[in-house]
Parts: sequence; structure tokens; C-alpha cells
Amino acid sequence: MPIASKPSVLVPDGECGCGPFAHLPEGVCRVAPAALGAERLIPPEPARNEAGKVQVAAFDFDGTCIRGNSPVLLVRHLARRRMLKPSVVARILGWAACYKARLPQNESWVRGLVFRAFAGRSVGETNEFLRDFYDRFIDERFRPDAEAAMRAHEEAGHAVVCVSATFEPIVAAAMERRPIQYAIATRMKADFQGNYTDRVEGLPIEGPEKVEALTRFCDERFGAGAWELAWAYGDHHSDRALLAAAAHPCAVTPDRPLARTANAEGYDILEW
Repeated sequence: MPIASKPSVLVPDGECGCGPFAHLPEGVCRVAPAALGAERLIPPEPARNEAGKVQVAAFDFDGTCIRGNSPVLLVRHLARRRMLKPSVVARILGWAACYKARLPQNESWVRGLVFRAFAGRSVGETNEFLRDFYDRFIDERFRPDAEAAMRAHEEAGHAVVCVSATFEPIVAAAMERRPIQYAIATRMKADFQGNYTDRVEGLPIEGPEKVEALTRFCDERFGAGAWELAWAYGDHHSDRALLAAAAHPCAVTPDRPLARTANAEGYDILEW
């Protein structure tokens, strides 16, 4: 299927403070300002099955589509460039230790700490920085099996959706390189001057929020009741809700808790 040369990213409307003139990464254009997430303009529309429904294939990003975790890699990059104070890095590392121990954590808080590196900087400058970060450090980590699965779904007429807790400009950059048709990722707030703040817009796209955000997006994009989550791919136990909502859940190189769930529930287990 031919891929359009221009991806697009859906950005907040004026109520979100981003404004109509906020800059996006080069090659990414603005559409439907009130919509959620990001979409790549790829004609034709996804095919519908015999029941008239679009079949959605949802992919987690970190640990599933790529090796490693893009926010962790970003923190290391920012620390090396001294864009984050040592005290902020220490707080992020403390949060990460608690998260690894599976203790309840504030997902918005830690993302705000990371974005202190960009608070007060223009959306355009920051998006370009994150686009360059993706090109230099993340794209090479994209798993060939993930790309092959995406292309297979695309060729079958399914809607390929990336649903990720990582920052939206990183996924927008991935959409320029990889066969991601639609994406929903964590968005940071911008102020009325078009500069990023250190606050999350809404909720991070993490855990059960992935299902909620995907439902909102697909209801708006394809119509309520006119789509189904046919496939879901995830690697982490926080992806359990997403996989449980799919007709064909696939655990990709799963961590131990997700592997236990996958074995108990009969999910496909893929080693990518």
C-alpha cells in the first residue's frame, strides 16, 4: 500500500494553550485541532470486515516496537547534556526504583520532571530536539519484527495504532520512519505563548488509560461501535488492560508478570 509522504499530528486546540501557530517537527503538519493523538495520512481508509467494522491492531511502543525505553534513554541524554539538574535526575531515578519495585507512582509527576528540561522552550524547538533524539538514538532500536507485523496489518487493511506512554513528539518522529498509521501518546501542556510547560495534558497514556484513550480516538475516527480491537501487542505488565481488551492479545518479549498472565490466559507469546 502506498504511504503518503506527509504524516500529520493532531495538536491541542486553543483551550489547551498550544494555539494555532505552535510549530511541529519539519514534515509534520497540523490537522483536526480538537482530536486526540496523532495520525499519518495514508489512503485509503482501513478496510471493514463483514460486520462493517474497522479492525484495529494496537502496538505499545517502548519494549514492544523498540528495544529499551525511550523516556529512560531521553533522561540519560538530557543528563549527559546537563539539561536536567542533578537533583532532578536523582528524583527521577528514585521514582524509577519504586516503579521497578511495582509500588504505586505518580506517572504525571515524573514526566513533569523530565520535561523541566524543556519548560519555557518553544514547542517547535523542543519538537525538533526530540525528533533529532529519535533519529539519533531510537530509530535504530526499532524491531524488525514489529515493523513486519505493522506492514502485514497495513496490507490486510487493518488500522495500525501505536498507543504509548512516551512523549508525543517521539512517536510523531517514529511515524515519519515506520508504518504507524495512527498514534496516541503522552502530551505535555503548552502555554499561551507556545512554550512547553512541565505539566501533562490530561493523563499519561499508561496502563488502563491506553484502553480509554484508544476507545476515545477510535470512536471519533471510525465511529462508536464501528471498530473493534482485533490485535494488541505489549511487553510490560502495565499493558495487561490493553491486551485483555483485544480479540488476539500478543505478549511481546514479556516481563515476568505479563508472561504469567499470558500463559494463564492463553495469549500468543512472541519473541521479537
